[in-house]
Amino acid sequence: MRYSLLAIGLGLVVAFPSAVSAQAPVAALTGLVSSAEEATMEGVLVSATRAGSNITVTVVTGADGRYSFPANRLGPGQYAIGVRAVGYELDQPEAIEIKAIEAPDPKAASRDLRLGKAKDLAAQLSNGEWLASIPGTDRQKDQLLNCVGCHRVERIMRSNHDADAFLTQILPRMQSYVQQSLPIHPQLRPAERLMEERGEDRIEIYRAAAEYLSTINLSATERWKYALKTLPRPKGRATQVIYTEYDLPREEIAPHDVMVGKDGIVWFSSFGEQNLGRLDPKTGKVTEFPYPKHREDSPTGSLGLRADGAGNLWLGNMYQAAIVKFDPKTEQFKFWTLPAERNIDAAQINMVSPQRSDIDGKVWTQNNGFAGVHRLDIATGKIETWEPFKAAPKGESHNIYDVIPDSANNVYFTDFRQGQIGRIDAKTGEVSLFQTPTPRSAPRRGNMDAQDRLWFGEYRGDRIGMFDTRTKAFKEWKLNTRWAAPYDVVLDRNEDAWTGSMVTDQVTRLNTRTGEMVDYLLPRSTNIRRVFVDSSTTPVSFWVGSNDGASIVKVEPLD
Repeated sequence: MRYSLLAIGLGLVVAFPSAVSAQAPVAALTGLVSSAEEATMEGVLVSATRAGSNITVTVVTGADGRYSFPANRLGPGQYAIGVRAVGYELDQPEAIEIKAIEAPDPKAASRDLRLGKAKDLAAQLSNGEWLASIPGTDRQKDQLLNCVGCHRVERIMRSNHDADAFLTQILPRMQSYVQQSLPIHPQLRPAERLMEERGEDRIEIYRAAAEYLSTINLSATERWKYALKTLPRPKGRATQVIYTEYDLPREEIAPHDVMVGKDGIVWFSSFGEQNLGRLDPKTGKVTEFPYPKHREDSPTGSLGLRADGAGNLWLGNMYQAAIVKFDPKTEQFKFWTLPAERNIDAAQINMVSPQRSDIDGKVWTQNNGFAGVHRLDIATGKIETWEPFKAAPKGESHNIYDVIPDSANNVYFTDFRQGQIGRIDAKTGEVSLFQTPTPRSAPRRGNMDAQDRLWFGEYRGDRIGMFDTRTKAFKEWKLNTRWAAPYDVVLDRNEDAWTGSMVTDQVTRLNTRTGEMVDYLLPRSTNIRRVFVDSSTTPVSFWVGSNDGASIVKVEPLD
C-alpha cells in the first residue's frame, strides 16, 4: 500500500443486500476520524484495499468527521486501511476483515480512527505545497514546473548538490533526458528541438537555475530554513466524492492518456513503452498490446490517445515519429511514418487527432521537432505539413503542443511557448493566430465541445481557458490554488469544465455558468495529464492516469 496505513484487528460483520431482502444497502464500514488536536476531522481521505486486489476505494470524512464506505463498494475480505491528511498519519497496520451477512447490522460496521502528528511532514507535501513553501520569486519557482513531468520536486529539496554540481552535472543530465523519462526508466533525447533554441546563452540560464536550487535544498544545512506550508484539507462539496484506484501491474507503466469506451472498458497510452493498455474496471484486469519500434535507437512511448467516430484508437508514438491506429475489434495495429525529409532525429509526434476524420478522411497531428503540424490522408497515406512559425525571429521559441479539430475538421493548435491559439483552415491551409489574454499562459492540452468552443489548460497561468472559435473571443477562469498548473480541460454534459493539476494532486470541477469551483484532492500523489469525463454516468465520472504512479483513478462526485 502507498498510504499511511492502519489495519484493524477486528472482524467486521457487514450487511449486503440479498435476493430476499428489499432493504437498501447499508454502509460496509463507517467511523469517526479524530486526533488530539481535532475531535472531528473533516476532509480526511480514508482508503480501503482488499488483500490480493489492485483496486482501492477511498471516501472522505464530512463535517462531522465521519467516513462511510457504501456496502456495494467493499466486498467480503481482508482490507488495509489508509488515510491522506497532510500533517497526520495512522499507527502501524494490522488486519481488518469484512464479512457479509443477510440481515443489516449497522452497529457491527463501525470503527473509529485516531490520527497522530506526522513524523515526516516533508514526505507528505505535494509539489504545489513545496512551491508554496520555498522562498523565491514566481519566476524562479516557475522553473520547477519543468521538473514535475519526470519526478517530484521533493527530490530536489532533499538533495545536497551545490551550485557547481547543479551547473556542471545535474542540469545538463536532466536536459539530456526526454520528457517521457521516469527515475526508474530514463531515456536519452536523440536531438534538440529546432524551435526550442534559446535567445539567451544556455549556460547563463543553467547558472541562474543552479544558484537558486542550491539555496532551497540541503546543500548548506541539515534542515530547510523555511517553513513547510500545507494546503487546507477538503471541505464541503469537496468531501462528497468516491475514488476508485486501479494499480497497474508494473511500476514502469506510465498511463499518460486514459479514456473510456462506450462499452465501459478503459484504455490508456504508455508514456515510456511501446504498449497500448486496456483495463476492465469491473475486475481490475489489465491487458497490454505491444507494438513495434520504427526507429530502433530512439526513445519509446506514446502520448496522445484519442478515438475516431468508429471507435478506433489513435496514438502519437512520439520519438518513434509514427502515427498509430488500433482497431479494438480485431486487435490489429496500423502505422504511418513521416516522409523522409520530415523524419529528422528530433521528430516527435505527440498528439494525433482523428475525432472528425469522418468529414474528409483526414487526421491531424503535430510535430514537436520543428513546431509543425501534419495532416494524414488515411486513404492514400499522404502527409501534408505546415510550419506556422518558420519565419519567426531567431531565438523566438515555439512549441505546438496539441492539435484539436472543430466540427468541420479545421484544426486548432496550442503554442505552449508563446501563449497563442492557432488555426489552420482545412480547405485553404491558411494559418491564423490568436493571443491568450493572460501573458505566458502556456496553453497545453484541450478539447472541442459541441458548440466549437475550445477548452484548454493554461499551465503557467493557473487558469482554465476557453476560445470560442465562432466569435474569436476568449474567456478565462482563474483556479483557486496557486501553482495549480492545469494540463488539460474537458466540458461535461452539465456545462461543468474539468481539469487536473500536475502539481497539487487536485481535480477541479468548474461550473461555467456561476464560476463556482470544487477542488477534489486525490488519495495520493498523482501526476495528472490528459483528463477524461464520462458523461454517460449519473453523476458524471472523471478518469485520469497517474503518470508516475502506475495507476488509473476514477473520481465519482456524489452531487
